[in-house]
Amino acid sequence: MTEAPQFNIAFVGQAGRIQYEALILVASLSASIRGARGRILCMEPQPGPLWFRDPRINNAPLRAMLEELGVDFVPFESKHFGQSYPNGNKIEGLAALPEGEPFLFLDTDTLILDDLRQVPFDFERPSASLRRENTWPKIELYGPGYTAIWKSLYDKFGIDFESSIDQDQPDEFWRRYLYFNAGFFYGTCPVEFGRRFTEIAVGIRDDRPDELECQTLDPWLDQVALPLVIHSLGGGRDTLAHGYMDGSHHCHYRTLSLLYAREDQRVIDVLEDVIAPNRIKKLLKEYEPALRMIYQGRGAKARALFDQNDLPRKEQAIRNRLKREGFWMR
Repeated sequence: MTEAPQFNIAFVGQAGRIQYEALILVASLSASIRGARGRILCMEPQPGPLWFRDPRINNAPLRAMLEELGVDFVPFESKHFGQSYPNGNKIEGLAALPEGEPFLFLDTDTLILDDLRQVPFDFERPSASLRRENTWPKIELYGPGYTAIWKSLYDKFGIDFESSIDQDQPDEFWRRYLYFNAGFFYGTCPVEFGRRFTEIAVGIRDDRPDELECQTLDPWLDQVALPLVIHSLGGGRDTLAHGYMDGSHHCHYRTLSLLYAREDQRVIDVLEDVIAPNRIKKLLKEYEPALRMIYQGRGAKARALFDQNDLPRKEQAIRNRLKREGFWMR
């Protein structure tokens, strides 16, 4: 199998839930990558006027474990988002990564299943996760449709709209329009990518087109801006071979409850293997979802609620049942 060129892997690390997810992510990365690799970089927001409290990872033993597993911490200043929109960390943190070096960004609620160097990334043609639903925009009965809303954004930033359309999909069907989940994305230069991402996200937030008047941007702002960023940098929806990311090598599970409810057994096996060492187990037992879902066996009980060969079509239906049965943990 042809290996991708060496690249850096980046994620956001901060206090709270995300620091524990980061430990699971990095443990799975360390277990899966064999031989030489790029750097593993934790983009860490620093205290400042846009944060109510110190956002940095506050568990010293966990931080030391991440460093032992090969993580380099990369501090950055929050200039545009901070507490008001924590998803903005993935936007602003890119500026602190090594300029001109190919990068892959991963959300922390992610498990790596196999060596990512085997994934045929074309960093010159960036892309992102296609494991998504039609979460944005929500079309109002008498409001503008998909075409008008998306075209207004492309026009605002001087980006060609027509070439972003999937002509195989019918007009006003959401899949016709470029839309990603922001759980992973990649490109040739994180600084350039971050500059474009920041410009577009801030521009949408602060001066939205009239067509977006009835649309909510929280928490969707990053996923609204991302297609414009990727398309403007020469990427698109079909630049990465299917089956690797959100497939054989990578799983964006979102929550441990959803992981147990719907993912393949292989994902569960990898998870339980990489978190088995006592030094990792000791840290994760401080995180209630991991304690209950993994170590106390509630994940297996949540899984038994569903037929994995006949899951509900919408993720929200899975979430709702987990909540009704008392197995939803975030």
